[in-house]
Amino acid sequence: MTINHHPPEDLLADFATGSLDEADHLVVAVHAAQCPRCSRFIQAMEHLAGAALEEARPIALSGTFKAIMARIDEGPAEPSAAAPVPAGLPDEDLPDILRRCHFGKRRRVAPGVKLQPIILPGAGQSRAFLLWSAPGTKMLQHSHTGTELTCVLKGSFAHEGGHYGPGDFDFGDGEVDHQPLVGGGEPCLALVAMSGDLKLHGWLGRLITPFVRL
Repeated sequence: MTINHHPPEDLLADFATGSLDEADHLVVAVHAAQCPRCSRFIQAMEHLAGAALEEARPIALSGTFKAIMARIDEGPAEPSAAAPVPAGLPDEDLPDILRRCHFGKRRRVAPGVKLQPIILPGAGQSRAFLLWSAPGTKMLQHSHTGTELTCVLKGSFAHEGGHYGPGDFDFGDGEVDHQPLVGGGEPCLALVAMSGDLKLHGWLGRLITPFVRL
C-alpha cells in the first residue's frame, strides 16, 4: 500500500497528546495504523511529552488523587463481564480498530451514497461514520462549516487536492472547497469524522441542502 496523503502535523500532535475529539481520534488512529511515517511521528511526539512530564517539578497530591491512588494500590478489582459484541457490524472487511466499534443503521443520503454512523460513547463536537459511494459518483461542489477528516478504506476518489486511495487521509475545513469524484473501478468506502455541516454550492446544492444530512 502506497500512502500519499497524511494528516497535518498539528493534528498528529493533538492525537499524540490525547486532545482530539473521539471521532477525530478514531480516523487518525485508523490512518496511523497503516502509515509507518505518521506512526513514527506520533511515537516521537509521545516520547517528547513523556520526557517533559519526567522533567516537570513534583507537586503535592490532592486528597482526591491520593484516594484514587490508594484504591489502585489495593489491587485489581474483580474481573468484569465480557464486553458485548459490537452491534450492526458492516459486511465489509474493516480494520481491527473499527471492528471493535458499534454501528448504527446504514441509510441512503444521496444517489449512489450511503452512510453508516459509528456510535461512540463520548459526546464530542465531531461525529464518525462510514461513507460508501458507488463507482463514478460525483459529489456536489461543497465546503464545510466545521472540519472533515477522511481516511480511505477501499476504492478511491479525487478532487482538486489530488487522488486518494486506500490509507490516504484527507482534511477539509471552511477554507477547502472541493468536488470529490469517486473512481470508476470499484465502490469507495471511507471513514469520516465531521463537525458542522456541508455547504453545498450552486442552485442544485442550495435546493437539496435541507435534505442532505451527514
